[in-house]
Amino acid sequence: MSETHTNDELLAHTPLFDQHIELGGKMVPFAGFSMPVQYRQGALKEYQWVREGGSGIFDITHMAQVRVEGQQALEYLQYVTTNDVSALVDGQVQYSALLNTQGTFIDDITTYRIDAHHYYLCINAANRHKDVAHLLQEAKNFDVRVVDESDSTTLLALQGATAQSLLQPIINHDLELIGYYRFAQVQIEGIDAIVSRTGYTGEDGFEIYIPNKAAQSVWQALTAAGAMPIGLAARDMLRTEMGYALYGHEINDQVTPVEAKLMWITKLSKGDFIGRDAVLARKEQGANNKLIALKVTGRGIPREHYLVHCDGKEVGFITSGMHSPLAGGGVALAYVSPDFAESDTLTIDIRGKAIATERTTTPFVRSNVRK
Repeated sequence: MSETHTNDELLAHTPLFDQHIELGGKMVPFAGFSMPVQYRQGALKEYQWVREGGSGIFDITHMAQVRVEGQQALEYLQYVTTNDVSALVDGQVQYSALLNTQGTFIDDITTYRIDAHHYYLCINAANRHKDVAHLLQEAKNFDVRVVDESDSTTLLALQGATAQSLLQPIINHDLELIGYYRFAQVQIEGIDAIVSRTGYTGEDGFEIYIPNKAAQSVWQALTAAGAMPIGLAARDMLRTEMGYALYGHEINDQVTPVEAKLMWITKLSKGDFIGRDAVLARKEQGANNKLIALKVTGRGIPREHYLVHCDGKEVGFITSGMHSPLAGGGVALAYVSPDFAESDTLTIDIRGKAIATERTTTPFVRSNVRK
């Protein structure tokens, strides 16, 4: 990938940078890349297109990919990740995490099982070098090969009700055969690819891993078929409505799965793994904070870092917040002291005003993932 100086930073370009510029993409620094935050039509129209029956295409090449192969690939991944990799079958994807010895998050990841000795990991862009260094260090104790393939891989997400019909004409595989959190090794326009029925929007759709050389032709084929280019702002709106965790917001190196409500991907019964003892101890002593979902009942839009109060006392803070057109108002994820997490009198300080909320659950709007 090429690089350029933008805003005095050295920012990487994805193979689709020129397409983003031609489409009027407003480019911003993001995880070391110059990425489109929105296009000419604006973030709200992009969000609505995905939520209301169309499909959007997202360039998420800033995400990183790591291939893991070897006789001890399973044992290695069981040790470095939180979820139970032994539960996977060929062609299945698993949401998981990497923890440090303190039981807090290095990253959240997805694990793809190609076969018993061959796996593929997708990790967050901002954490790529930290993650890869961690994975390589731990690999020294196993018969395994860990290869960072990020620089040669383009990742596209095609999300929305029409995603399958748009992708099917250019793929040599029946997409009906790919179930939720499953994948297939396929060919797209004659080029080897991985396609999984996964996403970050709460809509049906696919994530498409292709060599960089195929990026422009696949992008152009899908946009010509009707997929709308979607920027970072609409993507964040879509994931926030689902209550999906984002590194640097709901999870970070100060938070354990106990606080983040991610014990469902943390299998303490599977045996030893990095961070297990610390997570077990935190579970036994109780969470420092609880991640909760709030809906604003007054006027105002909750934003990250806004403070949460109970009867005038500061008891927490917002990690992600937005105005949700479908939910009919402001929605937010927040960390709140356990003593106040069940309170029905929580307010959010929005520009100096205490705005009333009600406790709710996620997703804030209906999920349309195809399970």
